Amino acid sequence: MDPESRSSAASATPPVPPPTANTGAIGPMGELFQDADSDRVVPRTQVISWAFWDWATQPFNSVILTFVFASLYIVSDSFLPADIAALPDTDAVKERAIADLASGYGLATTLAGILILLLAPVLGQSADRAGRKKRWLGVFTVLLALLQFALFFTLADPAYFWYGAIVLAVGAVVSEIAGVNYNAMLVQVSTPRTIGRVSGLGWGLGYIGGILALTLVVVLTFADWFGMDTSNGLAYRLIAVGCGIWTLVFAIPLFKNVPEAPPIPGAQKVGFFAGYVVLVKDVARLYRTHRPTFWFLFASAIYRDGLAGVFAFGGVLAAAGFGFSDTEVMIFGIAANIVAGISTIIAGRFDDLFGARAVIIGALLGLVVMAVVLFALHDLGPVIFWIGGLALSVCVGPAQASSRSLLARVTPNGMQGEIFGLYATTGRVASFLAPAAWTLSIALFGAIIYGVLGLGLVLLVGLIILLFVKLPPHTRLR
Repeated sequence: MDPESRSSAASATPPVPPPTANTGAIGPMGELFQDADSDRVVPRTQVISWAFWDWATQPFNSVILTFVFASLYIVSDSFLPADIAALPDTDAVKERAIADLASGYGLATTLAGILILLLAPVLGQSADRAGRKKRWLGVFTVLLALLQFALFFTLADPAYFWYGAIVLAVGAVVSEIAGVNYNAMLVQVSTPRTIGRVSGLGWGLGYIGGILALTLVVVLTFADWFGMDTSNGLAYRLIAVGCGIWTLVFAIPLFKNVPEAPPIPGAQKVGFFAGYVVLVKDVARLYRTHRPTFWFLFASAIYRDGLAGVFAFGGVLAAAGFGFSDTEVMIFGIAANIVAGISTIIAGRFDDLFGARAVIIGALLGLVVMAVVLFALHDLGPVIFWIGGLALSVCVGPAQASSRSLLARVTPNGMQGEIFGLYATTGRVASFLAPAAWTLSIALFGAIIYGVLGLGLVLLVGLIILLFVKLPPHTRLR
């Protein structure tokens, strides 16, 4: 439908009644997905440009949150009092102090998850109704870069710990809300037959971007920063600035080549607080009419947060729980991204052969088992984390990719946009569970290693709920 026809159709629509569960305010991602037999061809430039946003923002996740800044700098003796920092790493007092830093960082991310829960659904609805997903994605992408620049001012002093932790937490909020709009643009650059491969391209470029960024950090570390004075945490602070520049530069193709989607025809403007009323009504309607899809969304919201927690706290666990050196953590991060990327590609074939549900269940089982193994055998030291940590990485990518694939298969015809929008929303609703489980486990038992059990518990709960979801038999898409 061309813009003029779309406008005419909208003007011919009767007045829209007050918001109800059928307003579509959850976030239909455009009319492009309404026809399952669409022969629409998406320009390759738009597809690649869209996928490059994953490449642009992955260093924030891989370098800043997971393997370098948070794990090697924020949760380190750089932020302990001088007398405690001087103690041996095996000293009980120092171990407890490091655990307190990890717990404090976990608290900040827990609060960030709650903020995501409060803001993401309504902001996502507003962008969908107004046709401003690309605009808001641009705003939050720039904010994400600015927050990475702000990390430069996190000096290596206990007085700056909470500043660094809060900036990281706010960055996580901004990244997640940006991701809502990014995911919502997926149907603009794909068709029902290509959504899997386009989504996979984004995941793949993200992993590759993470690998390259981590490799550059390792090279700079081995080069001893070419003789630069890196005291007071300057090396880590410069890494944050570099990641911010990376985000800005590589996000440009999306904003240059992917058009803004039109607003929802006839959509009624809904206020901020009224948006929550509409959201609840939409979810209630989905429960009544398409219950299996509802329960899958519920289960996936839980286990996807567990998957995010594996990467969010993996670097902290390696450094503070298993004694990895800075360089070892970064090398592990490169290896983890490589195996995650390869396993995701391979799992795509298993997805077609055996079904996405089988892939997800197998991946979640592997994650829960390896979480228990890491806890039970942690006294073996770094070798068990290399084995178990890489095994966890093998499972994370397939579970994430197959979740999108499964939802595409079970979504009722004509509801694709709304359900995928709800998928983006529910993924943020539970975003505080993994950080809360991590923080509470460490706080209760006083050791970082217990955090892995907290993450395993979140994954297990999501898995159990998924096992009870009655989904249609798998059918190969041709």
